[in-house]
Amino acid sequence: MNSTQTQPANSNIKPTLHGVKIKQRKGIQKAQAKHEPEVFRDSLLAQIAKAQPGDLEEISSILDKAGNTMEYRKYGENIFEVLIIGGILQPGGIVMDDVERSPFSIVGGEDDAASIKKSVDVFNKLIRRYKYLQRPLEETLKNILLFINKWTPEENSKLAKATAYFITTQLVPPTVLKVVSKDYLVKDGHSLDFVTTVFGTILKEQSVDQLGKYLTAAGLETSLLEFFPPNNRTDKALDEHFEAQGMKQLVEFHHRNQKDSVKKDLLLGLKQMLRLDEEEQSTAEVLTFIKENVKQGDLTEADTIPIVWNAVLDTVDLINTRPDQVESYIMRALKRWNELLEAYTHSPKSEVVLLQRVQINCYEDAKLTKIFSRIVQLLYKNDVLSDNAILYWADKAHKPQGKTVLMKQIEPFVNWLRENEDDSDEDDE
Repeated sequence: MNSTQTQPANSNIKPTLHGVKIKQRKGIQKAQAKHEPEVFRDSLLAQIAKAQPGDLEEISSILDKAGNTMEYRKYGENIFEVLIIGGILQPGGIVMDDVERSPFSIVGGEDDAASIKKSVDVFNKLIRRYKYLQRPLEETLKNILLFINKWTPEENSKLAKATAYFITTQLVPPTVLKVVSKDYLVKDGHSLDFVTTVFGTILKEQSVDQLGKYLTAAGLETSLLEFFPPNNRTDKALDEHFEAQGMKQLVEFHHRNQKDSVKKDLLLGLKQMLRLDEEEQSTAEVLTFIKENVKQGDLTEADTIPIVWNAVLDTVDLINTRPDQVESYIMRALKRWNELLEAYTHSPKSEVVLLQRVQINCYEDAKLTKIFSRIVQLLYKNDVLSDNAILYWADKAHKPQGKTVLMKQIEPFVNWLRENEDDSDEDDE
C-alpha cells in the first residue's frame, strides 16, 4: 500500500474547521470600535432631546433612567463630553460637528452663575446615582481644560464657573486646576483668566479659608504665580490683578502662605545648621542665614523668635535623653545658642511670644515640665528676657496650657522680680 496520500482533485479548496467561530481580524475590530462612541453619543442625544428645553429635572430623570439600558460604565468620558461641551471631543480640542450639539451642556447654556450652578446639580444627581462615573468626570474635565486656548472667552467663562461648582460640591478634586498651568496655556493669559473666574466663583459661595484648603489640596497654596505669564510673574502683579477683581482676601491669603513657606524653610534649614557639630557651625553664619530668610519673608521678631527657639530646642534629643540628663543638655544648648535668641528678642512683644512658646513646650513634654522655671531664669540671666516681659506674661499673657503647675513652679522667681521692681521704685523716689 502506497503511504503517500493522494492530493484532492481541486487543490484550491480551503480546509474548514466545523464548530469553530472565526474571530474578526483586529483591524476590522478597531475600525468598528472607533465608531462606537458616536453611536453611544447619538443614543444619548436622542434621550436628552426628549426633555422640554431648560427642564433640568426632566433631564436628570432621563439620564438616570438611561443608565439602565445604555453602557455608562464603558462610555463614561463620552457622557461628560456631551454634557459639558455638547459633543465628542476630537484630538486637538475639536468637537465633532457631524451632528447638532446637545440641547443640554455647560458651554451651550447661559453664562450666569445661578444657571450654571443648577446645571452642575444635574451632574451631581447623575453621579449620586452612578458613583462609578465620578472618576470619568474628573478625567474628562482635565482633558477639556487642556484646550481652553481653543474655546471662546464666553465658553471658558462657563467652564470656569462650572469647574468651581464641581470643586465646591466635591464632584472633582481641586487638583484639576493644575492642568491649566501648562506653559502653552499660561503664556497668553488663558490660565490666569480661567483661574480668576474659578476663584471668584468659589469666593462668592465660600470663605477664603475654604478656597485656601482647595488650593492646599491641589498643592497650589504657594504657587498662584504659576498661572501668571512669565514676564508678569511678580507679587506686585498678583496683588494688582486680584485686587482689581475684588479678591483682596485672596491676596492676603497668598501673602500669609508665602510667609508660612519661608517660616517652614527657615525652621528646617536652621534645625539642620544647629545639629552640626558646634565647632563646624559659627553663630555668625547662623545669624546670616536667619537674617536672609527674615528679609525674604518680611518676618517680624515675633514671627522669628518661635522658630529660633524650636530649632535650639531641637538640638536636644528629648526622646532618647534620660530624664536626669535633660536639664544639663537644655542649659548647654541655651548657652551655646544664646546669641540667636537674644538677637530676636529686642521688643517686649517678641519676649512674651518666646515665653508663651517655652510654656507650651514645657507643658507638652513631661521631661521639660520640671525645669520650666530654670529655663526662664537662664534666659533672664542671659538678657534674652527682661523682668517687665516676665511680669507681664505672668499677669496677663500666659497661656492656659499647664497654667496651674507651671505658674506655681515659677512663682518664687516672679515674686523675686516683683520685690526687685518695688525696691527700684522706692530708690527712684
